[in-house]
Amino acid sequence: MNTPQQATALAPASIANLAVGFDLLGQSFHGCSDRVTVSKIADNTVQLGTVSGLNCQLPTEIKSNTALRGADALLQAAGYPFGVRIDMQKGIPVSAGLGGSAASSVGAVVAVNALLPTPFLQQDLLAFALEGERASSDPPPKDNTAACLLGGLVLALPGSNNRIIRLPAPQKVRSIVFHPNLKINTGASRKTLASSNALTTTIDFAGRIAAFTHACHANDIALLRHVMQDVLIEPQRASSIPPFQAVQQAALQAGAICCSISGSGPSIFAWAEAKDWQRVSDAMQAAFVSTGISANPYDASLDSGPTQVVST
Repeated sequence: MNTPQQATALAPASIANLAVGFDLLGQSFHGCSDRVTVSKIADNTVQLGTVSGLNCQLPTEIKSNTALRGADALLQAAGYPFGVRIDMQKGIPVSAGLGGSAASSVGAVVAVNALLPTPFLQQDLLAFALEGERASSDPPPKDNTAACLLGGLVLALPGSNNRIIRLPAPQKVRSIVFHPNLKINTGASRKTLASSNALTTTIDFAGRIAAFTHACHANDIALLRHVMQDVLIEPQRASSIPPFQAVQQAALQAGAICCSISGSGPSIFAWAEAKDWQRVSDAMQAAFVSTGISANPYDASLDSGPTQVVST
């Protein structure tokens, strides 16, 4: 059986946590993406080829590069039938809280899988992509990775079985993400978080994510407005993002359903009803300007598709 010699995958950015689901909820969006091209080589190894785009300085060692590490994990499971060279066009800003490291890993895994004579099933690819993501953050968060791989809105259950639940996107709701000209290292940021929380905070957190999942299924916008507040992580991270308070306040005053930190930051996202989206976006942009920090906006559809092979 002839198999392709080369495959290119387009991997979307993602918003993790979504205010109420730290390490559990993720949302993909194609406002920016990584383009990963994988080519077969004679040596049974994984090599980094050319890197272009927003970040051209990536580690060349397999263990330190999410794309290389993810591809290596998949090829090991497949018995290493060939080696690969990975060329990357980075469209997702790094250290931005937009799932850039996850996209590199997922893109590489999906592209390599397309070269196999007997490809793995999509749901089986998550384990390899998570192993790649381990190069960036250990343990690797599932929320970004699952959203990038599967697309849309996902609930990544804790535990070792990698169970992922697809959630319906609320109708007539749009999201916007702003990436300010700041950088925050995900791994370092996680180390600053409290290892335990008060029982009252834990109960509040659990109630909010439970209500959120119901609201998505019921398309209950009023309930989303009521519960989409981060009581667990945002209080610990907000001070590391100077414009956050001003931007959040502006978004909520403009009618946003919610506004919080995307992943570990510094990117800030908001959900809004479609009729309010432009007003919310404009208010957030004005708030960034007032703080003296520039920020790039991304339209982030709630029903974006998964990582896909776009050419072979």
